[in-house]
Amino acid sequence: MSELREQIENVIQSEDVALFMKGTPQFVMCGNSSRALDALRAAGAPVTAVDVLPDPRIRQELSAVSSWPTIPQVFVRGELIGGADIIEELGPDYRGAAPERVVTVT
Repeated sequence: MSELREQIENVIQSEDVALFMKGTPQFVMCGNSSRALDALRAAGAPVTAVDVLPDPRIRQELSAVSSWPTIPQVFVRGELIGGADIIEELGPDYRGAAPERVVTVT
């Protein structure tokens, strides 16, 4: 297993809510990533974001891990939930403050 894949799997397994997105929460580079982030924020979810744009291998490895071809991808407690449409449909499952972290995968 590659180091990159291990890092991706570690984020998925160790973070309550992991959002693999285009851009960062401070500088979103995709409308669907923005929609997913907005829905998670509205739910008060503690979001950990990973930008897939710096290296195309991140997106390739992520899709191999999840068997889901598109970005964004949201994982909750290690389970793939889906993209922006699914997150918006689920509605708020979290309450309270929504701390955000950005994790760099290299």
